[in-house]
Amino acid sequence: MGLAASVPLVLAAAVFGAAAGPAPSGATAAFLIAGMLWALLAVATATVTSGIIYGLRRKVSEAHQLGQYTLQDKLGEGGMGVVYRARHAMLRRPTAIKLLPPEKAGQHNLRRFEREVQLTAQLSHPNTVSVFDYGRTPDGIFYYAMEYLDGINLDALVKGFGPQDPARVVHVLRQVAGSLAEAHGVGLVHRDIKPANIILCQRGGVPDVAKVVDFGLAKDLEAGGAGLTRASDITGTPLYLAPEAITNPDRVDARGDIYALGAVGYYLLAGTHVFEGRTLVEVCSHHLHTLPVPPSLRLGRSLPRDLETVILSCLDKDPARRPQSAEDVSTHLAMCVGVDEWGETEARAWWARHGEAIREQRPGAASTAGDARPTLSFDPLSRIDSRTF
Repeated sequence: MGLAASVPLVLAAAVFGAAAGPAPSGATAAFLIAGMLWALLAVATATVTSGIIYGLRRKVSEAHQLGQYTLQDKLGEGGMGVVYRARHAMLRRPTAIKLLPPEKAGQHNLRRFEREVQLTAQLSHPNTVSVFDYGRTPDGIFYYAMEYLDGINLDALVKGFGPQDPARVVHVLRQVAGSLAEAHGVGLVHRDIKPANIILCQRGGVPDVAKVVDFGLAKDLEAGGAGLTRASDITGTPLYLAPEAITNPDRVDARGDIYALGAVGYYLLAGTHVFEGRTLVEVCSHHLHTLPVPPSLRLGRSLPRDLETVILSCLDKDPARRPQSAEDVSTHLAMCVGVDEWGETEARAWWARHGEAIREQRPGAASTAGDARPTLSFDPLSRIDSRTF
């Protein structure tokens, strides 16, 4: 029995004994009074201590509570926020929470973060991450809840398992193209398509489902970008930037995403990036001037010619010579000759062999967070002229 519970019994015993027995002597009375004072002090001390402990526990709980969501493991951190795995108070649906930390707060960041939610919530394609809910905490932290993706992003996939089977590459790229087709259809350009922003997971018992995440840099063509990035800003990840995103970033359209999708396909096939360099200027210069080496040469073995042609066409430096829509890319990929079938059987076999190794890497290697490589956003001193490189 705890101290707070036992003290009333002590008091009751003292009072009952005093009332039922003979009149106490002076010494006995003094003893009883001292005992009662001690008991009252003990009650007060126990009450205060209990209140302090309860308050501390409540603060700890509130620090991990966002509305109906309880934060659990940290999954990752990107340019626009931190992502946690979370549990809803009543629903059992796996959830990820993305929040904008106080150190990244500010009107500009807050508007971009809130807009990411609004843009992503417009999309319903099965290969685009789903947004469930959003809100703000009492102290002003903005957050939103989305589906938890328990899988592996394409950057980690290539780093951990090397170049991918051409059939699997086609399977993945067609799913991403489907996601982009919906976004482009409502006037949204992702502008940060890269391996780390594409997650492979299992959904509804189906393996190898690709999910596109992180629309934080998305540009609304109809709204002119809503003023969230200046016309002279270069936004995106340098290794996946279309040439026009460097020379004329305010004119980037859906074909910039197609260039990035080609660069992702190249990385999956060859296990290396299209262009690499020691500096940002060197990488940008390659995007502007250097013709890509066919992925088969980088890989050191032959690849299906049609597939290689589609990838290189997406990487054409002239947007007018690329496939003009994500639907076109998907159609060309579907028609590739010499590419084997990658269906549910092949996908299940792969996950059976490697799923345990992927699970052991969590959290971080596979999550909704993405962002394995930094995103670039800066205001150059002057418009980049391709002739200066």
